[in-house]
Amino acid sequence: MTLFESFGLALALSVDSLVVSTTSAFKSKMPWCRGLLMAVVFAFFQGLFPLLGALLGEACHSFVAAIDHWIAFGLLLLVGGKMIWDGCHGENVDNSLDVTLLSTMCLLGVATSIDAFVVGIGFGLNSNLSDTITTVLIIFFVTFVATLIGVALGKRNIPVPDRVATIMAGVVLIGLGAYTLVEHLVFI
Repeated sequence: MTLFESFGLALALSVDSLVVSTTSAFKSKMPWCRGLLMAVVFAFFQGLFPLLGALLGEACHSFVAAIDHWIAFGLLLLVGGKMIWDGCHGENVDNSLDVTLLSTMCLLGVATSIDAFVVGIGFGLNSNLSDTITTVLIIFFVTFVATLIGVALGKRNIPVPDRVATIMAGVVLIGLGAYTLVEHLVFI
């Protein structure tokens, strides 16, 4: 996976964190220190889950080596399709929880990172360990920054169009899946 692909993937995966942090900061008037904690928590889970998924994908690689590109494409298509579905049908994370509590931040961090686990399985099938670690670090950094941006927007009462952002993230994931499939079928 190239750095450009890793960055695109990181942007797509961090959309949920951006939207949740914006809404949370807006509804709770969270102080900056809590916003920073939220950014660390969200980035931690957003980096951890694709790493765990990649380790699972790597463990299964020998069993599915002949069709790994189809599995990666299918997983990205499913996650991207679900994001587009959610964006079109107004599915939102429940932000009625007290987001100033660390336990709630962890729950939201896990909830916004489930798709990253599935995506991690896909690139665990197709990437080596150094590419995986590089991608995970990029995901961590981009999610950290996106969450801080979300907190800043929420504190300034600037809404993030979650439906549009979610649909765009889904399209990016499907595009990455299609690219992986075409790259494997055409160049190998």
